[in-house]
Amino acid sequence: MDFETVMQELEALSKERTKKMYISNGAREPLFGVATGAMKPIAKKIKINQRLAEELYATHNYDAMYFAGIIADPKAMTESDFARWIDGAYFYMLSDFVVAVTLSESDIAQDVADKWIASGDELRMSAGWSCYCWLLGNRLDNEFSESKISKMLDILKNSIHDSPERTKSSMNNFLYTVGISYLPLHEKALETAKEVGIVEVKRDKKKSSFLNAYESVQKELGRGKLGFKRKHVRC
Repeated sequence: MDFETVMQELEALSKERTKKMYISNGAREPLFGVATGAMKPIAKKIKINQRLAEELYATHNYDAMYFAGIIADPKAMTESDFARWIDGAYFYMLSDFVVAVTLSESDIAQDVADKWIASGDELRMSAGWSCYCWLLGNRLDNEFSESKISKMLDILKNSIHDSPERTKSSMNNFLYTVGISYLPLHEKALETAKEVGIVEVKRDKKKSSFLNAYESVQKELGRGKLGFKRKHVRC
């Protein structure tokens, strides 16, 4: 399936209601408004195709960029490829759910995510913390340095309330993910979450969100989710 065909198929799946929802979350034209689940049949036909993924990502069309993440070959992507993708990710649904997800399936995920977290740029930082959420929720605990994740919890405790808005949300997710999915630091994550308390995330034209990682972890523990790992990161 070539580039033109994929774009036509995506456009045929567009829904005005979905488009409005994406725009309300920060997407901008061009976009079609395709539900992510509706993309699966096209993805099954294509499977993995990095060349096509690059063509689609370069369109700046939100739906095409999202689909690019589904068919990309993360292990074929270099650090500069990921830098180009994060440069094009103009809002959190791209940075955290396309770029961070794709990065998490690469062999260079932690190295790149570390640099993004230290960058001072809101969406890069958000993508870096998000990438660790996808990693910790999928990979075995022994693939991570306990001392490194512990230091990340310390950094988070001291900086989350003063971080950019979108980064706060991803840091809160990281705290929750360590508490549930990374057993060596489950207790420390709970203590940190208790100390951090409620995190206010301000949003343009919308009411603030109030996040509480401690309560979220407790709810999941009540459902027997301690140690939960996803089988797959990408859909």
